Amino acid sequence: MSVPIQRIDACRWRIPKEGAMRTEGLVFATKEMIAFLQKEQALEQVRNVATLPGIVGPSIAMPDIHWGYGFPIGGVAAFDPDEGVVSPGGVGYDINCGVRLLRSALPIEEIRPIAKRLADTLFRNVPSGIGSCRKDLKLLVQQERNVLVQGARWAVDHGFGTKEDLLHIEEGGALSGADPELVSDRAMERGRAQLGTLGSGNHFLEVQEVEEIQDPQAAESLGLFKGQMTVTIHTGSRGFGYQVCDDYLHIMQKASRKYGIDLPDRQLCCAPLGSPEGQQYLAAMACAANFAFANRQLITAWVRESFEQVTGRGPEDLRLSVIYDVCHNIAKWERHLVDGQEKRLCIHRKGATRAFPPGHPETPELYRHIGQPVLIPGDMGRYSYVLVGTEKAYHQTFGSTCHGAGRVLSRHAAKRVARGHNIEAELAAKGITIRAAGRATIAEEIPEAYKDVMEVVGVVQQAGIGRIVARLKPVIVIKG
Repeated sequence: MSVPIQRIDACRWRIPKEGAMRTEGLVFATKEMIAFLQKEQALEQVRNVATLPGIVGPSIAMPDIHWGYGFPIGGVAAFDPDEGVVSPGGVGYDINCGVRLLRSALPIEEIRPIAKRLADTLFRNVPSGIGSCRKDLKLLVQQERNVLVQGARWAVDHGFGTKEDLLHIEEGGALSGADPELVSDRAMERGRAQLGTLGSGNHFLEVQEVEEIQDPQAAESLGLFKGQMTVTIHTGSRGFGYQVCDDYLHIMQKASRKYGIDLPDRQLCCAPLGSPEGQQYLAAMACAANFAFANRQLITAWVRESFEQVTGRGPEDLRLSVIYDVCHNIAKWERHLVDGQEKRLCIHRKGATRAFPPGHPETPELYRHIGQPVLIPGDMGRYSYVLVGTEKAYHQTFGSTCHGAGRVLSRHAAKRVARGHNIEAELAAKGITIRAAGRATIAEEIPEAYKDVMEVVGVVQQAGIGRIVARLKPVIVIKG
C-alpha cells in the first residue's frame, strides 16, 4: 500500500498527519528515491513512528532510508522526557554501530606498492567474521564490567591508544548512566569473546585515498589533504549489543501492554522514558554503546600496530590520529530548540549520524569553528564522504544527517546478482585489494547492493543538513 506523500521542495517530502499519527513525517530524498521507497515498507515505518507517545517534531527519514526493525534504518525521532517513550526498535540491534576515521601523514602512493602485504597484516591482526577474537585479549568478568562503564577510556588506560584519541570521539567515548547490573549473563558471555573484533556483514576496515577536497578550509582543519592515506573503521557492539536489544525487546513488549501504549507495529514496543523499564533499557543500552566505543578503540590500536609492522615506521612518522568517531544507532539525551525554547529531549538515531553545527559546545574544540565531523561510508567499490554538521541540520533534524549509502538489495538478492562475477578481480581492476573471511560476505556486500552514496550525500548537501568536505576512495578493504 502506497503512503500518501507531498513534495516540499527538490529534496524534502511530507507524509501528512492522519489517523493515529501525532505528527507528520519528513523524508529527505530525490523523486527517484521516493518512487523506489513506495515499493517497500520504509515509508510506512516513518508513519508508524509518528504515532508514538510524546514524539516532538516530525518523524524523520534520511536519504539512505530502508526497511528496518520497528523504525526504518535512516530514522530519527525526538521524544519529550515527560510524555515520550524509548524504543529498542529506534536504536536497533547493533547498538552504537558507528564509524571512526583516522588520518595519516602518508601519501597513498607510499601504500600502493605494499597494499597486499598490508591487507594480509590487517586481516591477521584485526579479527573479523563471526565468533572471531584475539587470543591475547582475555577479559575477566570484572574487566568487562569496567569496559561497559568506561568505554574507550578503558582501552586507552590499558595502553590501546592515547588520551588525545578520546577528545575526538562522540561523548568522549563513553555514555554516562551505564549499569552492568542491568545486562544479562548471556550478553556478558557473548561480549567477552568479541571485544576488539570487526564482525561480519556490512562492517569493514578500509585504507583509503583522499580523492577529492570540496571544502579546503574545513579539510585543513580536519587535517586532510588530497592524495593522503586515511583509515575508516566501521563496526559496533557485536553480539553484546545484539543480546541487549533482544533481551529488552521482550521486556518492552510487556511494558507496552502494561502502560496501555497502542502500537501499529509490535516491533515498535516501548516504555515511557520515566518508567523503570525505560530507565533500565537506557542504562543497558549505554553499556552496549560503551562496548562499541572500546571495540573501535582496540581496533584502532591494532591498525596502528599493523602499519608499524609493515612500513617499519613509528607513531611519530605515521601520525595515525583519530579525526572523529560517530554513533549510528543510539538514543541520547540532548538539548534542542523547540518553538524557540531549549528543551531536553531523547533523540533516537537509527542508521543516522549526529551533525552538530559550528559553535556547538559538544563539538570538539579543534573543529568548533567548522562544525562536527560527519563520516558517511559508501560501498566497497566506490567511495565514502567526510562532511561537517550545519545549523540547518540542528534546526530541521535535531542535528542529524544520513549514515551511509543505504541498501537497495537484500543480502539474498545481492548473492543472486553476484553469481558469475569475480568480485575480487573486478575490485582489483579498480585498484582495490580485498580480504574477507569468505566469498559469501563479499557477495552480500557487492556495490550493486547499495545506493550510490554520491546521490545520498547530494541530497544532504542540497537540503543543507550537512556540508561535503572530502571524498575518500577505497584502496584496501577488510571484511568479515
